[in-house]
Amino acid sequence: MLYGLSYVAPCTPSTIGWWLTPRPSRKRSGKELPSSAMPAPAELSHHAAIAERIIGNIVQASGPAVSPDGRQVAFVVTRVDMPKNKYFSQVWLAAADGSTPPRPITGGEHDGSPVWSPDGASLAFTSRRSLKKGDTTLHVLPIGTVGETRTVATMDDGIGDVAFSPDGAWIGFTSRTRHERYSATGAEDGDESWQAPRKIDRFFTRLNGEGWVYDRPTHVYVVAADGTGMPRNLTPGEFQHSEAAWLADSSGIVTSAQRHDTWDLDFATDLYVVPLHGEIAALTTRTGNYFDPAVSPDGTNVAFLGFDDASTYPQNARVGVLPLAAGDQPGPTAHRWVSTLLDRTFETTAGAQAPQWLDNATLVGSAEDRGQTHLWRVHTDGSAPQAITSGAITVKSFDTAGGTIAYCAGAVDEPADVFVVGADGPRRLTTFAATYGHKVQPLGWERFAVPCTDGSGEIDAWIMRPAGFDPAKQYPVVLNVHGGPHTQYGETYFDEAQCQAAAGFVVLMSNPRGGSGREQAWGQAIMGPQHPVAPGSGWGGVDVDDVMAVLDTTLARYPFCDPDRVGMQGGSYGGYMATMLAGRFSNRFRAICSERAVNNVLTEEVNSDIATIFRVEHGPTHIDHPEEYERLSPIQYVRDIACPVLIVHSEDDLRCPINQAEELFVALRLLGKDVTFYRFPGETHELSRSGSPVHRRMRAEIILDFFALHLRP
Repeated sequence: MLYGLSYVAPCTPSTIGWWLTPRPSRKRSGKELPSSAMPAPAELSHHAAIAERIIGNIVQASGPAVSPDGRQVAFVVTRVDMPKNKYFSQVWLAAADGSTPPRPITGGEHDGSPVWSPDGASLAFTSRRSLKKGDTTLHVLPIGTVGETRTVATMDDGIGDVAFSPDGAWIGFTSRTRHERYSATGAEDGDESWQAPRKIDRFFTRLNGEGWVYDRPTHVYVVAADGTGMPRNLTPGEFQHSEAAWLADSSGIVTSAQRHDTWDLDFATDLYVVPLHGEIAALTTRTGNYFDPAVSPDGTNVAFLGFDDASTYPQNARVGVLPLAAGDQPGPTAHRWVSTLLDRTFETTAGAQAPQWLDNATLVGSAEDRGQTHLWRVHTDGSAPQAITSGAITVKSFDTAGGTIAYCAGAVDEPADVFVVGADGPRRLTTFAATYGHKVQPLGWERFAVPCTDGSGEIDAWIMRPAGFDPAKQYPVVLNVHGGPHTQYGETYFDEAQCQAAAGFVVLMSNPRGGSGREQAWGQAIMGPQHPVAPGSGWGGVDVDDVMAVLDTTLARYPFCDPDRVGMQGGSYGGYMATMLAGRFSNRFRAICSERAVNNVLTEEVNSDIATIFRVEHGPTHIDHPEEYERLSPIQYVRDIACPVLIVHSEDDLRCPINQAEELFVALRLLGKDVTFYRFPGETHELSRSGSPVHRRMRAEIILDFFALHLRP
């Protein structure tokens, strides 16, 4: 569970199903690393050039928003600017029928989150157009009429979950509210010596990528859509909130939050009605995790995602429906799960999103299925969900209005484009993938299945042949294991795999037990053996069996894979697996890269930003049974590590703090092992996905150089 957490931010994925990423020395155990492992010079090395071409040319679409009449689709286009070491984004607009080419309609550098007004005459979006650095601004842009873009809100700590009220008078959104300690003399200039001390009385005070959050809680705000007033905080106080779904009569907002004193111990997340005027009222009763609400068009029901037992993870998040009680003070009401006939999670690796109503009896949601992520039609009567999309793709975001369903999707060799569901299949509205493909020529892969060694099922796996593949030759293999563990590899563009294949390696990936995209029992197979609800093998059990079964089958089935030149890489939980395999199967690997890893499960449960949450997966607490956490820790095998190890870690990683890397490095160095350690300043657990473009290039170069050095013939 190394992958996010609902109470703190509406980040991807949301809620409790998300977790589980001076000049360096070139000397390493008497050997010299290639010069390309150094920070990139003006003349890029071969591997740096590969990474720059693959990462630096990425342009992709996200966040589609369909106009109320279904005729237009607004969306966000994000591109990497390697020379400036930044990401830039703009809002674009396309005709849903493809009759006119898509075009940008905003000119800012950081525009996003488009949302249509109910009459379709304007579009709200977020930006950073304030003169004060760090502020986020909210704007309304006229569409189809003459008028100026107006600024309706400026917030000093981000804006998310933007939504127009059904009557068009208000815009709701979420934003962090800073404690007064941040405005102390000198504090705004970064001088913490002026700030009052933090009083800590609960867990989960910080969040990876966000820093301190307990004194910057996310609140629900509203502001007049015409820009005539200041934003008003509807949920002041200590509690965190996510999402802002309007009631049909525009009288209030439904949000998810943890507004009870023991939320950091029981992990329950509830749905609440927050009226524009009046008292906040709970819709659920502190028993599970309920999030991502959406109010039905007739205002009688709320759809949402979640599960009932907050003390157990992982679980497949389902689509639920609960009625809104009549009157001004709705109370807790019974909910129904309406997607149970599809035993797949609707909380996807690509990013959880609230289900959306097609009509008062039908919803659209996205769910994973064995490496793919598709849109599904879900019925409030509980009948079997029906797939809307198909094929080897990953749907990353979607929207529906006016009878039109739009979505952004990508494939293994295609960054995300915008599509509309058509009568004869998907209609592509953008061609960013084609442009990228012309520049980069990304590779495809082959999907296959491997039986579990205990006969309990089969493991989905993928193999990508290297660039310039010659079937008569043998190539080195890099085995990859994903993070999570309750996530999945699948049919989506993965720059990591493309870099490895372009550098001449066979890329091997799989979804072992413990991952998502399968039935719930598959994901729960590696819960701790002492877990009170769903005991399993624990981390490092059947998941290791599955990964090694995939490797053995691959080497036997594909003669172009050199069994004497196998490397392995993993990050987060995948880094846990990297260190575990280095200790238990060191003779099988020529080199292993352990990245942003959990190496000591016991200290992870104390130092992580989500410390104390791991018991919902492992079973007992680390206080009652420290020996169980020690048993799960791959660092216990450190004396058995014989192959060279590369450690890569970010210094601002709060999910798997830097001490996890330091513990492994210190042990390996003291034991005289072959170890290289790179620390990335200013980066978080998300370095490989959203770190600075230059750092992403440097990281890829270091890893490719490492494998090139150790997987030579």
